[in-house]
Amino acid sequence: MTAGQTITISPGGAGDAGTVLRLLDAATAWLVAQGRSSQWGSAPASTDPRRLAQVRQWTGGNGLHLARFGEHPVGALVVGAATEHVPPATEPELYVNLLVTDRAYAGLGIGARLLAHAAGLAQAAGVRLLRVDCYAGDDRALVRWYERQGFTATDRFVVPRPGRPGWPGQVLVRRLPAAGTTTR
Repeated sequence: MTAGQTITISPGGAGDAGTVLRLLDAATAWLVAQGRSSQWGSAPASTDPRRLAQVRQWTGGNGLHLARFGEHPVGALVVGAATEHVPPATEPELYVNLLVTDRAYAGLGIGARLLAHAAGLAQAAGVRLLRVDCYAGDDRALVRWYERQGFTATDRFVVPRPGRPGWPGQVLVRRLPAAGTTTR
């Protein structure tokens, strides 16, 4: 990092839709360049009507948080209720709906910082369960990354997609200590 520049995380809002789309488009391009278009497809999110609606919903609520390196947005986190394609939780939870980072800043721990922020939000709300789902096809690299962040894989699922193979997903959970306690 450059002296004086740090990673900060702050709430986002409706004016940040372009930022989220830029991050999603760049991540999609990176995945395609890696030969991993099965995760998010090959078209930019900014050209997909379904993704555009999703980003409007995310930026219109209060669950968006942006990571910034200096003044430059380098990651986005959206938390809220679980999506309809995953089994419901059996206790109160906070669900990670989106985690995306700028690959140009890889190695700075931005994704881990955003997940730690999500855990703090959950604890502040008195919630001890943090869940996320991710792509679980091909090499399952993303599942392993979440496991390294303290999550445990639970339910697998497939989201049907008309005219093409279903999207394989994995739910992961992380149990949190009660607010104000520490773990060893």
